[in-house]
Amino acid sequence: MDAFLTSLLLVTFSEIGDKTQLLAFVLAARLHKPLPIIAGIFVATVANHLLAGSLGVWIAEFIPPHWLPRITGSVFVIFGLWTLRPDSLDDDPKLHRSGIFVTTLIAFFIAEMGDKTQLATIALGAQFKGQLFGVVAGTTLGMMLADAPAVIIGEKLAKKLPLKALRWAAAGVFILTGVVTLFKVPDITF
Repeated sequence: MDAFLTSLLLVTFSEIGDKTQLLAFVLAARLHKPLPIIAGIFVATVANHLLAGSLGVWIAEFIPPHWLPRITGSVFVIFGLWTLRPDSLDDDPKLHRSGIFVTTLIAFFIAEMGDKTQLATIALGAQFKGQLFGVVAGTTLGMMLADAPAVIIGEKLAKKLPLKALRWAAAGVFILTGVVTLFKVPDITF
């Protein structure tokens, strides 16, 4: 349950103002079809985060157990600082000939590559290596909690949300998680 709740909290907050949430706003404003957009976000997120979490589990196999909390804790602190920098959407997504669902699926999967939520999912997979399902379920639900309202309410929501305050809250959650992880380092005997 720790893996699920930690993943849910971190991704829900970190997704506010993230480039994939901005992409959700753009798709909603441009395509006006919330259900296929939300379905595309869901499928892209599950696929991307399953790969990312699995990569984290795999990487954790090569890191000595006493170093893993230090590394993941430090990574979370770095993500907290990264969160303070506002994201922007690089270009306008083009409608794929297969329709709105496929356009959203492709756009979200690609937008998540190298994004802080994907990298956080890798770190969470490493931290909770025996709980991959909890990590992926938590990160996916976190993405949906942040992005589905963006699709449904669209740009009206973006203008009313205090994005700067939410970005600071997300940074605080990441940094706090990092600090807690760092100080939960077990005693090491050589």
